[in-house]
Amino acid sequence: MSRSKGERTQGDWLPFLATWVRSPLKMGAVAPSSRGYCRMMVKHATTDLDGPVLELGPGLGVVTRTLLEQGVAPERITSIEYDRDFAKKLQQRFPKVNVIHGDGLDLEKTLGPVGQSPKYAAILFAIPIVNMPQARRQALFSSYFERLMPGGNLTQLSYMVTPPVRPVPGVFSVSSSRRVWSNIPPARVWIYSRDRAAEKGAAAA
Repeated sequence: MSRSKGERTQGDWLPFLATWVRSPLKMGAVAPSSRGYCRMMVKHATTDLDGPVLELGPGLGVVTRTLLEQGVAPERITSIEYDRDFAKKLQQRFPKVNVIHGDGLDLEKTLGPVGQSPKYAAILFAIPIVNMPQARRQALFSSYFERLMPGGNLTQLSYMVTPPVRPVPGVFSVSSSRRVWSNIPPARVWIYSRDRAAEKGAAAA
């Protein structure tokens, strides 16, 4: 007998917590993000653009499920998950989603060089990076923008009260959603958008 969505969500806590105990810096959170938090992320992602969607750090698929519930076709979604067991479970749950067991922090290795993979309508990011130096975070996000379509944005789940990645003039700016108090711990979505000058250049390319 198949389990309901609620039962599956509750059952995810134990494997999620066990993986966090083994690798807390790679996980970043002790529990999957709340449904309200995931809806907030999808709401601010530019999935309305006509193009593929890239999910980095999907875990056990709470954001993936929300994308599907909000009408994003599974064939549009590529989810890159670092943990092998999580990637296997994710593929079983969402067989039509393109699940890749790989490193979302190294897209050159995981997807190939820019130009050899498609441009994405949106990137949804849920990988912990607070242990990285700020300059490396900015360089990482700048590289992601090379893979975004004109008008596309990057959304990030974070518990921080300030932007985890500071804006890079000429590349991207940063804004945020309201705080989602129902999440454990309370958190917000950070929204990274290509700045206007860079947007014009990307549209003309």
